[in-house]
Formats: sequence, structure tokens, C-alpha cells
Amino acid sequence: MQNTQINTGILSFGMSGRVFHAPFIHTNPHFNLVAVVERSTKTAHKLYPTVKSYDSISELLADESIELVIVNTPNYTHFQFAKEALEAGKHVLLEKPAVDDSKQFDELLDISSAQNKKLFFYQNRRYDSHFLDIKQVIDSKELGKLIEVHFRFDRYKMELGQKYFKEDAQYISNGITYDLGSHLIDQAISLFGKPIKFAKTTSINRPDSKVADYFHYHLYYPEGLNVYLTGSLLVASPQAAFVLHGTQGSFIKHMTDVQEQQLIDGMLPNNPSYGIEPASAKGKLVTIDASNQRKESDITAHKGNYNQLFEDIYESLRNQGDYPIKADQIKWQIEMLEAVDTSV
Repeated sequence: MQNTQINTGILSFGMSGRVFHAPFIHTNPHFNLVAVVERSTKTAHKLYPTVKSYDSISELLADESIELVIVNTPNYTHFQFAKEALEAGKHVLLEKPAVDDSKQFDELLDISSAQNKKLFFYQNRRYDSHFLDIKQVIDSKELGKLIEVHFRFDRYKMELGQKYFKEDAQYISNGITYDLGSHLIDQAISLFGKPIKFAKTTSINRPDSKVADYFHYHLYYPEGLNVYLTGSLLVASPQAAFVLHGTQGSFIKHMTDVQEQQLIDGMLPNNPSYGIEPASAKGKLVTIDASNQRKESDITAHKGNYNQLFEDIYESLRNQGDYPIKADQIKWQIEMLEAVDTSV
């Protein structure tokens, strides 16, 4: 009888592996954390005493007990390591941004098909509490026909980041566009599909920076829907991250999901408090009825749930379930990320 648990290996135990992957593999009974790669400092055993710590990726890929490999290495290595993992007979969960360009993406899909191994894409921000709120409001039709949608992802970081591959122009998948833009593009595509067309603007504003620290996309959709995606590393006072306007109302919500900070602070996903926003962090829904009466209401936040992504992987591998983050959606995202700046 096949072991229903999915034996999993993680290719890096830096922040991504330690915060966004290992806690879920460890606490989800459908998974078993078998091994990680730690090239120098060995720390994983302090949190997971039974985990194997390999010195190299090739050693982990040679472990025949591992069924699923999480590729969470630096952006520019994603293609090569995902390729090696698929060719080693592993299913792959690939961090964002998936790859540098469309050519690499198509090649990975071909290898996945030839090897009969599944290629999953990690877009955890689909499971943010605030994004789940937005989906509910849109699905409710309370806003009427959507006209204008704004998504923002803002930070203030004047200094250059420590992750060299995000700050070096020699790597294609650099800067804020590939880093934070991949989240916003995925959220927009998951809600509205592929745009008819789009315009892209980026700029460099920090001293000594060689890569974009600002981006703006204008996505054009049928029936007059305009979607605007913006990200900046130089916003000292972030405004509402999600603003939706329709023919019957508006919805405004700040970026209030608590999961990342809880995970950084050491909270595990099976803690009852995990993913619950503070009561004060509610979205505001304003609607206008047929008699032109205005109504304001606060929308209590959903519970954030990154674990659902791993549940979806389990269902796909064990029960032929439908994994919601589709390859064509990621392909559209890559096309938008790799596009040159445009003007309209």
C-alpha cells in the first residue's frame, strides 16, 4: 500500500525554507519533511531533529525516498534546479518568480510532461486574508460591474537588499518587479484572467541601485475594466493596498495579513491564532442602492491560510485533484514580468 504521506525535500533552508515551507510540511499530516540542503551552517535539526541535512542539491535529489522537491533557491537558479529535480523523477513545487522568461518556462513544462511528474507553482499570496476578502466581495456582486481596481504592494527600504541576486542587473529576475510584482500579477490574473493588453512602467530611484525599485502595470480587460498594479520600495506611508470601484459601490482594504510575521516570530500553522487578523483590521464596503441610499459596512477578515496551497498539492498528487494555480496563468505572469517598459 502506498504511503499516503508525501515525503518532501527543501532545496534551501534560508528564510524561505525556514518560514514559508518547513512549518507547513512539518505540521500537515499529509506531508513528511525528509531533508533540506544546508551548504554551510547546519541549523535545521534544532527545529526538526529527524530531518536529514544534505550538503548539496545533488545529494538531496539522489534520495530515492523523496517524492516532492521544493525549489526555493535564488531566482536565477529556479530553472536549472527545477529541471534537475524533474529529471531526477521528483514532483516539483517552484517558488516565485518561476523562471526568468517564457522560453525557460516552456522547457520546464515539456520536461514535466516527458517525465510524467507534476510541476506546482508557489503563489502563497492567493491565500492572504485580505485577498480572500477581496474574492468574497467580488463574488458577492455587491459592487455591481467593476470599473477600476487598484492593487499595491509598498515598502520603505532605501538601503539595497542583502540578497545579491535581487539587486544585480546581470540576473534577469531582479528587482521589485520580479519580487513583489509576481504576487500582484498573479492575484489579478487569478481573479480576472489574462488581460486584453497591458502597459508597464518601471523606474530606479534608490542611490546606487541598478534594478527597478518601482513598477506600475495597467491591465486592460473587456467591458471597460481597468486594473492597476503598483509596487514601490520608497513608500513611507502606505495607502490602502486594495481599492475596488464598481457601478454600485466600493471596497477598500489595507494589507493586513498576519501570516508572514507570525511565521517569522515562530508561530506554527496549527496554532489556533494563526492567520487571524486583529479585529481592527477590517475592510470597508460602501454600496449605493436603487434609491441612491449609501450604506457603509465593515467586512470581518477571513483567516489567512497558506496551508491550503499544500492541501491542494496533496489532493493533486493523491486524489487527482485540481491544483488551482495553473500553468497558463504563470505563463501569462512571466510574459508580463519579462516585457519591456511600454507607453500608451
